[in-house]
Amino acid sequence: MSPPPERSSTGASYPAEFSSEERTILLKLAHAAIATAAAGEYFSAEPPSAHLAEPRGVFTTIHVSGKLRGCVGYPAPIAPLYRAVAETAQAAAFEDSRFPPLNVEEIPGLVVSLSVLSRLEPIRAEQIEIGRHGLVISRANQRGLLLPQVPVEHGWDRTTFLEQTCKKAGLPGDAWREGATIEAFTAEVFGDSLA
Repeated sequence: MSPPPERSSTGASYPAEFSSEERTILLKLAHAAIATAAAGEYFSAEPPSAHLAEPRGVFTTIHVSGKLRGCVGYPAPIAPLYRAVAETAQAAAFEDSRFPPLNVEEIPGLVVSLSVLSRLEPIRAEQIEIGRHGLVISRANQRGLLLPQVPVEHGWDRTTFLEQTCKKAGLPGDAWREGATIEAFTAEVFGDSLA
């Protein structure tokens, strides 16, 4: 079965890397990791396939009753994808400092979405496509990351996206014009209602 087309936040269609089956496997892994951690047990899984064992960056986002309850990710490919999904799912559910940990009653109703990141590539400001590219802006030891869907959700143009990514890094908003490194990635986004 060929992978379903990936749609960017602007509606443009791009080839999808992950098949419906692979998406389902990864989402089930995320749910199982959260449920296992909620029960106080250790979660482990075998690599589902060679493709899902490739190191990839990934962000896991959790909503409960339509409200954001956690989002944690690995921007760099530091772990096999299947393991990174399990680890970021548990962290989003129980360790995102912006929210209280999920309680057992919330777990049956949670909705998970995954953003699997491509490798970072240098990019010039004028090449950035809103809805397609996520950004990492860095200078010295300061680094900020925003996912591709963020500027679309907030109605930002390219300049505002660059400025907000600088601010996320703790840099002045114009640091992208003043020598900060700009890198981009794409993200294949899918979730419980999008798989």
